[in-house]
Amino acid sequence: MASAAQPTRDDFAAMLESSLGKNQSFEGRVVRGIVTGLENDLAVIDVGLKSEGRIPLREFAGPDGKADLKIGDEVEVYVDRVENANGEAMLSRDRARREASWDALESQFAAGERVEGIIFGRVKGGFTVDLNGAVAFLPGSQVDIRPVRDVTPLMNLPQPFQILKMDRKRGNIVVSRRSILEESRAEQRSGLILSLAEGQIVDGTVKNITDYGAFVDLGGIDGLLHVTDMSYKRVNHPSEVLNIGDVLRVQIIRINRETQRISLGMKQLEADPWTTATAKYAVDTRHTGRVTNITEYGAFVELEAGIEGLVHVSEMSWVKKNVHPGKIVSTSQEVEVIVLEVDEEKRRISLGLKQAQRNPWEVFAEQYPVGSKIEGEVKNATEFGLFIGLDGEVDGMVHMSDIAWGVTGEQALGRHHKGERVHAVVLEVDIEKERISLGIKQLDSAQAPRTEVSAGGTDLKKNDIVTATVIVARDGGIEVSLGDDGTTTAFIKRGDLSRDRDEQRAERFQPGQKVDAMVTGFEKGRKPMLSIKSLQISEEKEAVAQYGTSDSGATLGNILGAAFNKAREDADKS
Repeated sequence: MASAAQPTRDDFAAMLESSLGKNQSFEGRVVRGIVTGLENDLAVIDVGLKSEGRIPLREFAGPDGKADLKIGDEVEVYVDRVENANGEAMLSRDRARREASWDALESQFAAGERVEGIIFGRVKGGFTVDLNGAVAFLPGSQVDIRPVRDVTPLMNLPQPFQILKMDRKRGNIVVSRRSILEESRAEQRSGLILSLAEGQIVDGTVKNITDYGAFVDLGGIDGLLHVTDMSYKRVNHPSEVLNIGDVLRVQIIRINRETQRISLGMKQLEADPWTTATAKYAVDTRHTGRVTNITEYGAFVELEAGIEGLVHVSEMSWVKKNVHPGKIVSTSQEVEVIVLEVDEEKRRISLGLKQAQRNPWEVFAEQYPVGSKIEGEVKNATEFGLFIGLDGEVDGMVHMSDIAWGVTGEQALGRHHKGERVHAVVLEVDIEKERISLGIKQLDSAQAPRTEVSAGGTDLKKNDIVTATVIVARDGGIEVSLGDDGTTTAFIKRGDLSRDRDEQRAERFQPGQKVDAMVTGFEKGRKPMLSIKSLQISEEKEAVAQYGTSDSGATLGNILGAAFNKAREDADKS
């Protein structure tokens, strides 16, 4: 019988290579092994390699901290190395559990499913979570919907999480508890919002206060109570009427079911004061109110709770112009006002502060009629006159031509200075334009020039109408004589020859021609100054006064025509 062939060197090499390849294929894998022994705190595991491995019993411990393990049990372990320096296999139960957990977690992450875990430790920026053997990171911002100061009650309790990010190569898992709560809350909100309706009255708790309003918890869903819907009266900041934790009764104004936003109102539960505002605050009635707000353009005055009116800056003072309203009134000040206008549709009331006091120009006109003598202080000197401070905080103006006789306006202005006390006479009071004209020179009648002159035995006065004879026409006007004897002469300037510019030509007048003119004044030598233009304007004014007005529908031609016809009829009768 032939003997068996002895293995060659090549055969030994092939068997060794096969054995090593088989052993190396175990490394980095989770395999099943059998517990062959229990030595002190170690478990001996056979995974089919040439040597067994030892794993600490604590890696097999359950939630109670005890390892329920006996010889012959089959367990899954992770092969870290086939053989260490002592010839033993390097095995790990924890690593096997983590690998199994990673496989399951990757499947759940891909499917968007929730996972269960236990918060067991704190780290910088968050917490650690055990996901059945795999350790995940829970950021502090992902613990709850709102910031949580104490997480202790949440630790060591199984609860659901949502995986936000996974990286198996780096061993990173990031989870969120907040997303689970938000999802549950969204479901709760959807159910709750379906049970609410616009116009419904509900109770809620103030959760947060902002500059523009307050957020009210309606039992799982928040609504916004805007500052303008808190009260009919002015509310500058919600904290003036609300505090966090207050329980309110509110009305649902609007519901947006798509965005799940709810608008709430408090004032809607009260009677609207504007329903009676028009009747209660009629135009021209006087009321007392409180200044609630001051702006650059005026001041708001509260007439009653929920009813405010605006006093525009132009209606605040008769005499103080172009000043900030804050220099006239102050916040919380009680003031008397007059209603100027009411717009119920726009919920606006225009008020007047100055109208509640008498017009100082009317008061002055009553106390100081034209011709009255007064005394005042020079408040300001301008290039055209002096402003004099008078009673009632009003000012009067002395035109430069009314300061002194016989000197120019500039010379007259130079005689007076700011702060000086002067006497004057009232020449005119224009209440509508708020102007008072004064004169100083009128007090010195001794220096006044004569206002009359004799022409052919007739005394002439200002505004008299005379008939003159043309002597000669010159470039600047015409020279005329007055009276039958022709001893009194005057010169009518080109600009006074007619009110019509085209007719202001001296060459159209011939020597010996008769013209009518008005005496407009006298020169220093008491020579009369005449104007045909002034006469035409005066006649036109008189005709308008007698035969029509600008709003009567009659044209100027109709009016003058009527005047001429009347004059002709009177002449025919005579």
